[in-house]
Amino acid sequence: MSEAFASTMHPHAAPVVIGIGGCSGSGKTWVARELARMLAGTHFPLDHYYRDLSHLPPEQRDQQDFDDPETLESDLITKHIADLAKGRPIDRPLYDFSTHTRVADATERIEPGRVLVVDGIFALHYDSLLPLYDLAIYVDTPDDICFARRLARDISERGRTPESIATQYAATVRPMAEKYVRPSAKHAGLVLDGTAALDRLVEQVLSELRRRHLLTAHLLPPGPSES
Repeated sequence: MSEAFASTMHPHAAPVVIGIGGCSGSGKTWVARELARMLAGTHFPLDHYYRDLSHLPPEQRDQQDFDDPETLESDLITKHIADLAKGRPIDRPLYDFSTHTRVADATERIEPGRVLVVDGIFALHYDSLLPLYDLAIYVDTPDDICFARRLARDISERGRTPESIATQYAATVRPMAEKYVRPSAKHAGLVLDGTAALDRLVEQVLSELRRRHLLTAHLLPPGPSES
């Protein structure tokens, strides 16, 4: 299905670049992954660009505020997305979240492909990224739902306790979201309701891409029976 649908993209020499922002737990990564899959594109999460903290003792690394935009290397993010937007491959750093350090002497080769889906809480915050997007999307989700989703994720995937998650959320996640992430919605050309079903959200994005002539208007993605 993805190869057939990708062939409906206009023949850009460079990829169509979609930026998706939203709070932690908003559902932005959910949408980004599905779009990249459906359009046979590249999912490009910004989490790999957290700054290397190997110069700090481990106990100090854990105390950093990872919900502050300064904790990501925005200059390198901009350079790499700009290169990909021009059709050039890049070597993306690899980040070890267990130690808050870059993996030494290791990178991942990323090819631009036909569609590049950038995903991160600060995807619409950095001014340098905004001109690179063909479409900027913000996933708007109520705070209580964001917290519930993050709670479930961090317990199941990261082995954290509910108490530690709630403490961090109140101390840094919510305040930084209110200060930096939610205001970035003003840069979006499309705002999605993060409580809606995934298929509905994806169809809204596809409709907007067609409206902007980034997808051909006459051919829709095949339905489940055609996959």
